[in-house]
Amino acid sequence: MNMKKLLSFMLVVAMMLTLSLSFAEEKPALPRVVALKGPTAMGLTKMMTDEADKYDFQIVGAVDEISPMLIKGEVDIAAVPANLASVLFNKTEGKIQVLAVNTLGVLYIVENGNSITSVEDLRGKTIYSSGKGATPEYALNYILTANGLVPGQDVTIDFRAEHTECLSALVSTEGAVAMLPQPFLTTAQMKQEGINMVLDLNEEWAKLQQNEENPSALLTGVMVVRTEYAEQNPEAVAAFMDSYAASVEYVNTNTDEAAKLIAGFDIVPEPVAKLALPYCKIVYFEGAEMKDMLSGYLQVLFDQNPQAVGGTLPTDAFYYGR
Repeated sequence: MNMKKLLSFMLVVAMMLTLSLSFAEEKPALPRVVALKGPTAMGLTKMMTDEADKYDFQIVGAVDEISPMLIKGEVDIAAVPANLASVLFNKTEGKIQVLAVNTLGVLYIVENGNSITSVEDLRGKTIYSSGKGATPEYALNYILTANGLVPGQDVTIDFRAEHTECLSALVSTEGAVAMLPQPFLTTAQMKQEGINMVLDLNEEWAKLQQNEENPSALLTGVMVVRTEYAEQNPEAVAAFMDSYAASVEYVNTNTDEAAKLIAGFDIVPEPVAKLALPYCKIVYFEGAEMKDMLSGYLQVLFDQNPQAVGGTLPTDAFYYGR
């Protein structure tokens, strides 16, 4: 090959490489989705299995990891605690919107015994709980107060740093009471006899809301989206919401198969998932129903501590509609 042909060949190769790089750069990035390890990620598992090539999924162990991702624009869609969504909306001045409610309350009153059948039965008791200064405390205070019990006076709440500390106090004291979340509670019950789930805080909240015009619900998690991403990619967001709703439906109606998927993503072991799923309250609510449930829940938190929702209740722009 003479020099002229060699140069021509090298030029063609260079052009092909340039075009290849150009096409690679133009290929749209996959939507980035992150969820917190636990119930808020469980509902995603069918979607994470079937559409792994359509999304960049990530599961993290601590909620503190998600907030900076959203604020910096390093993730597009995320499952976060319900009150954190409001905090981020206020902190970013509207750069975060809620797509859907994905988890109702996962808190339960448990007893080392069988004496409690109503909230009134908690009078004079000590409740071991974690989550001081956070939503577990506010939810418990609301339910106790609305049932005529004064926290700290009629009921003693002994806050511990970890769920495991509450469990230790529960099993070592006959007649002790604790507030524990799923799926931690199911794991504990599998290892320790005598732990009885006596009150579902979702049901107790619902009893208090049944006469309200727009009843709220006890919530744990929501799915949020960066406002800028939603505005620029409405079709992608709609496709995600449809697939996510279908994934939640699958997880709730196919317990055995879903438990395998959940274990496969190392969220919780399969036996725990199989038993805990009915109590993890995985749901999908969007639109007006989502707004009614979430706004009422945030109002309850705001009434106790405005900082729990970021200092002020979010505006209507907080609630994504399609």
